Amino acid sequence: MRSLLSLLSFLVLGPSLLAAPPNVLFIASDDMRPQLGCYGDATVKSPNLDALARRGMLFQRSYVQQALCSPSRISMLSGRYPATTGIFEIGRTLRTTMPDITTLPQHFKNNGYHTRSLGKIYHVGIDDEASWTVPAWHSQKPRTSAATQESVRKFYADAKARGVEVPQRGKGSRTGAIPAFEAVDCADEDLLDGDTAVNAITQLKEHAKNPAQPFFLAVGFANPHVPWISPKKYWDQYDRSKFTLATNEFLPKNAPDFAATSGQDFRGYANVPEGDLPEPFKRECLHGYYAAISYVDAQVGRILAALEETGLAKNTIVVFWSDHGYYMGEHTWWGAKHNNYEGATRNCLIVATPDMKHAGARTDALAQSVDLAPTLTELCGLPASSGFQGRSLKPVLDDPATQVNDAAFSWYPKAGWLGTAMRTDKWRFVEWTKTGEAPVHELYNMEQDPENNLNVAGKAENAQTIETLSKRLREKFPVQEFKDPGPGVKKKGKGKKKQP
Repeated sequence: MRSLLSLLSFLVLGPSLLAAPPNVLFIASDDMRPQLGCYGDATVKSPNLDALARRGMLFQRSYVQQALCSPSRISMLSGRYPATTGIFEIGRTLRTTMPDITTLPQHFKNNGYHTRSLGKIYHVGIDDEASWTVPAWHSQKPRTSAATQESVRKFYADAKARGVEVPQRGKGSRTGAIPAFEAVDCADEDLLDGDTAVNAITQLKEHAKNPAQPFFLAVGFANPHVPWISPKKYWDQYDRSKFTLATNEFLPKNAPDFAATSGQDFRGYANVPEGDLPEPFKRECLHGYYAAISYVDAQVGRILAALEETGLAKNTIVVFWSDHGYYMGEHTWWGAKHNNYEGATRNCLIVATPDMKHAGARTDALAQSVDLAPTLTELCGLPASSGFQGRSLKPVLDDPATQVNDAAFSWYPKAGWLGTAMRTDKWRFVEWTKTGEAPVHELYNMEQDPENNLNVAGKAENAQTIETLSKRLREKFPVQEFKDPGPGVKKKGKGKKKQP
C-alpha cells in the first residue's frame, strides 16, 4: 500500500516534491537518570549526548509510566499505559495480555519500514516478534571481565557439586559472584555495549546501500544498569574524591511504609557490604555509575558518527531515551528505582529531527514515554494509530513553550496496593488503592520539594487539593485492582540468557 501511494505521489507531484520518508534511530539506555552534562550535571563526561541535545530538543520533564525495565519498555513500545497493558512486572510478554495489539515498531513495519532491534529494547528474553522485520539481536559478549566470568563459572560449578539450587536474587544468587562495579582493561567492543555499537554501525552501513528503504532501528544499551562495569579508560576520566554525595539520605517523611521502599538490585552483588554503606564505598559506586554513563555516551557517539559518515543523518530522526530514573544514595536507596517518586520516574529524553526548528532548545513541557509512539508516527507522516494513548510531542518540537500534557502518569504495585502517580506542574500526587482498604495518598510540592522528601498529604490545608487531584486522576484512570500474576512469572520470558 505504501509503495502504491508513493508511486501515485510521484506521478502527481513529480520527483522534486516527493520526499523520502524519514528514518528513525531509537537509542535506549538502561537505568540512566537525567545525569548528563546537557541536564546540568557538572561532573559527568557525556560529550556525545550533549552534542545530540545541542542539535535536538531536550525534555527536562519527561516521565516513564513505570519505574521498572520491562513494564516501562512495554508501555513505551506499545504506546499504551500500564493500566491498559495490565503488565506491572518483569516476566510476561505484551501479547500475554494484548494478543492483537499493534506496537510502535510494528506500525512502522506495517507501513513499509524495515524494523530491527539490537540489544536491550524490550527486556532481554521478553521480546515481541511481530514488532521486527528480522529477529531481535543480542550481543553474546560479556558485561564483565574475564576474571569475573571465571568466578561465575566456578560459582555455578561449586553449586552443582554441592547440589545447591541457585536463587535468582540475593547474596546466594548468581550476582553473588559478580562485583557491583569493575574497571576492565579492555577495548569498548570487548564488552556487550561496545559490541552492540559495532553491530549498529554495521546495520547503518547496510541501510546506506539502499537509502530508498526507510528504517526504524532500535539500539539498546545495558549500562548504566548495575553491575557498573566498563572499560578502565572511562573510570580514568573521574576523580571520586570530587563527587557530591546525596544530601537526603533518609526516607520520604510521612510516607506510607509500604510506599517508601525501593528495590536495591545491587545489594546482592559480591563486594557490597551489609547494612549502611561507608562513604568510600559510596564514592566507588558513584565512580562506577559515572563511568558506565560515559561508556554509553561513547557508544552513542560512535553510532551518530556513522550516521553522519553514511549520509543517513540528513533524513534520520534520532531519539535518545532511558527506561526510568535511578537512585544513587537519595532516600538511602542505591542502584534502585521501583517506586512512584520523582527520582524513579523521571527519565532522559532527547529528540533530534533533520529539520529542527529549535536546535539546542530545552523544554519544560511535560512528556510521557507513551507520547513517543504518536510523535514518531506524525513526524514520519504515517497514518495515525487509534490504539496509541499518548499525545504527539510535535507541537513542542515546533514551539518549546507549548504544553500538550497537563500531567504525566506512572504506576507501581506494592504489597498488594496499586499506586497511580500524577505529576503536574506543581504536584506529585499518588493514590494507592487496594481491595477492601480506603485509598492512601501521597502529595509532594514539586516547587518546594523537588526530591520528594516530605509527604504533605496529611496536612489539613491540602485536603481540597487531594480531592481535586484524585477526581482528576480517576476521571482519566478509574480505580484498577492490582492482580498478582502469581509465582514464577519472572521465569516465563524465553530467550537467550543475559551475559554476566
